Amino acid sequence: MIDLGAGFRDLGTLDALGARATPLHRLDPRAKVLAVAAYSLAVASFGRYEVSALLPFALFPMALAALGEVPAGYLLRRVLLALPFVLLLGAFNPLLDRGVLLRLSGLAITGGWISYASMALRLVLTVSAAVVLVAITGVDGVCQALERLGVPRVFALQIGFLHRYTFVLAEEAGRMLRARELRANGRTLALKEFAPLAGHLLLRTWDRARRIHIAMLARGFEGEYHGRQRLHFRSWDALFLGGWSAAFLLLRVVNVPLALGCLLTGAAP
Repeated sequence: MIDLGAGFRDLGTLDALGARATPLHRLDPRAKVLAVAAYSLAVASFGRYEVSALLPFALFPMALAALGEVPAGYLLRRVLLALPFVLLLGAFNPLLDRGVLLRLSGLAITGGWISYASMALRLVLTVSAAVVLVAITGVDGVCQALERLGVPRVFALQIGFLHRYTFVLAEEAGRMLRARELRANGRTLALKEFAPLAGHLLLRTWDRARRIHIAMLARGFEGEYHGRQRLHFRSWDALFLGGWSAAFLLLRVVNVPLALGCLLTGAAP
């Protein structure tokens, strides 16, 4: 049987990490959301052939992960889940862009490979920042911050509900697979069985979601998101946001690895 237990526990890891009490967790969620947004914009603004200038941006998610006590192994697993998508999207870059831009020890490196590396690096950086943001803020905190920042309430609610209903989906899938294993007498799951199982899973989760919605309405839900904490934007929050934003601007203007290389070798920039 497919083991959903590990996946189910992994889904709850974000909630457990977001409930910690480090100094980063106590910052206003709006400051953290805005800082990650500024970071993503800075990373995305680089040209397609930029690689070395992006490397110093790795300090941001690494610093937040260390200060927020986010396990490196968990962060790496989350990033690896998203990596195949960008590897597939950029797979044709080396075939379409064959102009030689760099030679290393006689090896010609085309623009396609450089743009491919830049795309993959930017994905790793932005996904890492997003995962760390949720880990040090919690899904509820992120949704509350988005709503207070002016994001449409429906969008913020959908993010929170998507996270919560993932647990419902995993629970219903686990029940179905356990029931199938008890009736299959050790027979492995055949490929042709996936379609009917997926259909039954959709119907079961739809009915479960309907019952949950009725229960929410019975408890007075009116489409408004209520977070667990009151938001207070303090001086520490402004310092966090302003300091990191200034660092992103500096790293965007100055290619630090190139400047250090020129300084050490004495070459002209």
